[in-house]
Amino acid sequence: MRRFRRAIVAVLALALVAGAVYAIVAILQRSETLVSERCLAVIGSESYELATDQAANASLITAISVQRGLPPRAASIALATAMQESKLRNINYGDDAGPDSRGLFQQRPSQGWGTEAQVMDPVYATNAFYNGLIKIPGYETMEITQAAQQVQRSAFPRAYAQHENMGRAFASALTGHSESALTCELRMPEAAGDPAAVVEELTAAYGPQPATVQGRSVQLDITGTQAWAVAHWAVANAKSLSITQVDVGGQTWNREKRDGWIASAAPSESVTITVSAPTT
Repeated sequence: MRRFRRAIVAVLALALVAGAVYAIVAILQRSETLVSERCLAVIGSESYELATDQAANASLITAISVQRGLPPRAASIALATAMQESKLRNINYGDDAGPDSRGLFQQRPSQGWGTEAQVMDPVYATNAFYNGLIKIPGYETMEITQAAQQVQRSAFPRAYAQHENMGRAFASALTGHSESALTCELRMPEAAGDPAAVVEELTAAYGPQPATVQGRSVQLDITGTQAWAVAHWAVANAKSLSITQVDVGGQTWNREKRDGWIASAAPSESVTITVSAPTT
């Protein structure tokens, strides 16, 4: 009888432990804190990952190339260069070889790139890089190390090559030449989004856009590669701008579902960017 009681107690204890483990796992699976935030560019069988702040900077660098009418190769070169120089972060320090280097491209005021404030401005720094790049005859067909080195004059010119595939993948997505190729896995926003802020950042990246604000959404009457460029830009900037959904070309990216691009319930060729609602 005593053995029977002990067996019953053991079974009940195991059931309680199993129930507790199940409850803990369920809670953890629903926890926003466990979401590993990142952005991915997937081209064919290849996948490349950036942190959310890196992806946002990559989207600006690429958007400026689109605004200037440059070929995707220019964005590929710029992204690989910025990854090598600053890890695609707008840093305010240099290294032993260039102690006054600053910004996304580690441009040196002492070498004529501009003032420290200018090279720390991502828009200025990116345009300065492209200004140098387009002066190089045939840069579109050069090896990335050769083209980047002629602009940057780096002490480590071969280092740019290691980032070429990443640069090409993100440039292909962010120029709109690869559809539904860039996605970000994000936690839900902690604050309401501002459609006006989305328009402001879009304008800084691409120049004036045919944007209309309706409630919490920004609608853009654009199609084709330009539409996908802007849509991917919106996903890459979803964290900082509290964007929750992007619709374009019959596809939808939804921040909460975290399942990438899926077929839209209401197909449309134009772009709609929706931000989070105020919390109540």
